[in-house]
Amino acid sequence: MNSLLSLVTFLPLIGAVVLMVFLRGDDEMARRNARMLALFTTSATFILSLFILSGFDPSNTGFQFVEESEWLGGLTYKMGVDGISVLFVMLTTFLMPIVIGASWGVTERVKEYMVAFLLLETLMIGVFCALDLFLFYVFFEAGLIPMFLIIGIWGGDNRVYASFKFFLYTFLGSVLMLVAMIAMYYQAGTTDIEVLLTHEFSSEPLNFLSLTIVGGAQTLMFLAFFASFAVKMPMWPVHTWLPDAHVQAPTAGSVVLAAILLKMGGYGFLRFSLPMFPIGSEVMQNFVFTLSVIAIIYTSLVAIVQEDMKKLIAYTSVAHMGFVTMGIFAINQQGLDGAIFQMISHGFISGALFLSVGVIYDRMHTREIAAYGGLVIRMPAYALVFMLFTMGNVGLPGTSGFVGEFLTLAGVFQVNTWVAFFAATGVILSAGYALWLYRRVVFGDLIKESLKTIRDLSRREKLLFAPLVVMTILLGVYPALVLDIVGPSVSALVDQTQTAIAAGTTTLAQH
Repeated sequence: MNSLLSLVTFLPLIGAVVLMVFLRGDDEMARRNARMLALFTTSATFILSLFILSGFDPSNTGFQFVEESEWLGGLTYKMGVDGISVLFVMLTTFLMPIVIGASWGVTERVKEYMVAFLLLETLMIGVFCALDLFLFYVFFEAGLIPMFLIIGIWGGDNRVYASFKFFLYTFLGSVLMLVAMIAMYYQAGTTDIEVLLTHEFSSEPLNFLSLTIVGGAQTLMFLAFFASFAVKMPMWPVHTWLPDAHVQAPTAGSVVLAAILLKMGGYGFLRFSLPMFPIGSEVMQNFVFTLSVIAIIYTSLVAIVQEDMKKLIAYTSVAHMGFVTMGIFAINQQGLDGAIFQMISHGFISGALFLSVGVIYDRMHTREIAAYGGLVIRMPAYALVFMLFTMGNVGLPGTSGFVGEFLTLAGVFQVNTWVAFFAATGVILSAGYALWLYRRVVFGDLIKESLKTIRDLSRREKLLFAPLVVMTILLGVYPALVLDIVGPSVSALVDQTQTAIAAGTTTLAQH
């Protein structure tokens, strides 16, 4: 099907329009219909996306399922996926039915809530499929709007503050990226990402206010894109919006934010920074390594002292994304393989951890760690599921969390042993905060009266966790499911980037 990508991308939008136009009323029947239609739409989108995966040829390192057409005003609509982006599309479509299923308890403005998530799904898939510079920017920025509404309307007591902080941080970070995109268009004469990937942007040193900018225009463009992607991931020190957003967001919002939205920053580094600005990436490599190591150690230490479960898990996300940026800028096969694997794995594990918090929050209406203890006595199934994802978060061998961390550390070790050494301390710290959280919530005596009647996982909740359990274990014991798909595309990206860096280094030496 020539339009399969567009169908997968815009089917959730069609579902959102149907919901808005045809569903009337706010009684229990209308709310049930809204949930069922959203679940049907996201499930159908996932089933359609399986045709993309089944028809994808990993040995072809170019873009596949490409669609291209001219729009009014000379704008180009171009979509396609390669070995790097296809798995992020699959991650998005896989998780969205789970996200909708986790929203069954929402009772206020259910129709609008489901519309926001369906619209968000279209925009997230669009980010990973767009092959036009400004089409990518539209998808990338428009995704802020439904997430802003999800936090601001259905969030916690301090939701307005958190939603505006999320919006302003991520939006302001992208302004510089837009300026760089315009500069790229004027220099290359096109917004086609496929063409831009092969265009050599100037790397001749520039003099500015008696300073010499090594890497020239490439370094400046790299920094402009970096401002956007670093906030999106988020990297230290522009991570402070994330804990607030997670704490205030509803459970489903936290799942989407951690499992998918954060990955857009990493995907941006892979799609733009390395192949388009290889000299800039080389120049800024040690800077990124430094920020990554600080993120891994600092946010792990901050996580240990948290009293709110959501905030603790939010800080762990920043630490895990530190491994991702470190692996990406190692610019070798193992580092990049590990970074992509870590992002996919983190999508399953972090999403499941936020679901785990949501399960007991729905029963007790508090996220304070001190309010729990001894849950294993009343909730053995919950304790088992929570333990699996805690072990995955720590990086226990046999879970998907181990593979990504090991590969990124192995990749970085080839480039800088000290960076790998300090980053490895994050593995120890992760065991500290994750096991400490699990011990205080699940183990111990059941002494709190309010917990003595708490219910174990319902059938719906078990169904939500089941696919996440399967993927966490499956990728842990058989990582080739991911690595075989991304490997050839990553190899081509590494060769292209390292060749450009070698040529650019020779040019810089001559100057």
